[in-house]
Amino acid sequence: MGKIIVKVKMWNFQDEEKVRAGKVVPIEVEALVDTGATMTIINAEIAKKLHLMKNGSVSVRYANEKVETKELVIGLRMEIMGRDTVCRAIVDPARTVPLLGQLALEDMDLWVDSKNGKLMPNPESPDAPLMDAL
Repeated sequence: MGKIIVKVKMWNFQDEEKVRAGKVVPIEVEALVDTGATMTIINAEIAKKLHLMKNGSVSVRYANEKVETKELVIGLRMEIMGRDTVCRAIVDPARTVPLLGQLALEDMDLWVDSKNGKLMPNPESPDAPLMDAL
């Protein structure tokens, strides 16, 4: 699978009413889809711009097995392809491109089409997320 980059609208969930009223404009960024990552990772600039609330820290293990402690923020609202989620995010000051992890993708019921190198809605439910409650 090659790199999959998608456009993502991001804002602070506390600004939801202001976004709906057009008083706050979400930022739009390109993000890397990574099904091997659990959580979404953003840089400090995005966290500051959106005024996201700090929520402790977490140990992060990278692909090279290096482990570092990183800050967590809460209240990140993201919209991709008309689907949205509110989640926590890891803040990595060195990251230049946000990384979309598996938790956010699952919450929005978005699938990776590795054959065609793109992100897509669940084919069983193309109009809205379909959540299993088994």
